[in-house]
Amino acid sequence: MSGTVTAVSSSGEYSFTKPSRAGITLLAGLGVEGDVHAGVTVRHRSRVAQDPTRPNLRQVHLMHEELFTEVGEEGFDVAPGELGENITTRGVDLLGLPVGALLRIGDEAVVEVTGLRSPCLQIDRFRDGLLKKVVGRDEAGNIVRKAGIMGVVRAGGVVRPGDAVTVELPDGPHRPLDRV
Repeated sequence: MSGTVTAVSSSGEYSFTKPSRAGITLLAGLGVEGDVHAGVTVRHRSRVAQDPTRPNLRQVHLMHEELFTEVGEEGFDVAPGELGENITTRGVDLLGLPVGALLRIGDEAVVEVTGLRSPCLQIDRFRDGLLKKVVGRDEAGNIVRKAGIMGVVRAGGVVRPGDAVTVELPDGPHRPLDRV
């Protein structure tokens, strides 16, 4: 499975949206250089409040560009970076990946998938009603999260729009993604 990076974003301040960049640098074990969520331990405010010593499993946020098309058909205009993601992709079924999948991005970077983003009410502050479009329930009543995936940086490198994304699945039985 392979795809393409369509946009990259980062912000050094806590803000819901992140401005698009010409490129970002991923740092092994930390995340996106200069991004407020980079670090060995948790950086998201809600998680810091719970336990600031926990490992940061949310160093990089990836989102599939196809989601923007899907919500656009329902009247929500969303562009890369506006939902806080660092890397926007096309052509990779991010939500269908198992825990531990490796994403080889560009020439050097490797991100290990840790889980699903669990979006919060800030999405509705950005666009009223959008949260119901990115979190819902399937026919069996199970929660379905569509707001991207989270990962940790295993190998650093520069990531730019147009870079290839290649998926390497882990061995053994695959664990489906859950929120992190």
